[in-house]
Amino acid sequence: QVQLSESGGGLVQSGGSLRLSCAASGIVFRRNFMSWSRQAPGKQREFVASISRSGDTNYADSVKGRFTISRDNANNTMFLLMTSLKPEDTATYYCNVVGVPTRGQGTQVTVSS
Repeated sequence: QVQLSESGGGLVQSGGSLRLSCAASGIVFRRNFMSWSRQAPGKQREFVASISRSGDTNYADSVKGRFTISRDNANNTMFLLMTSLKPEDTATYYCNVVGVPTRGQGTQVTVSS
């Protein structure tokens, strides 16, 4: 059974930074394409970033240059370093195993202006 657990969210001022973590179990982590998505209140979930098995990354235009996705295959963990945060980054952030419908509980990020 695939399980995903996000952590690291919180309240931060505009311009601040946070580092999100995603612990995965029930999968062969190193073989999976992983991603982060987010959902703000009243809005649809949107793609944030993805990372391939080999470490190739892709970002939404809205976060490019500010967010960095990475992974630690030895510890089945994925990260999202978020810098220069803006109020519009406020959302619940989710990690995903691409192609697997399992959803974690998410971690709330709130950026105050």
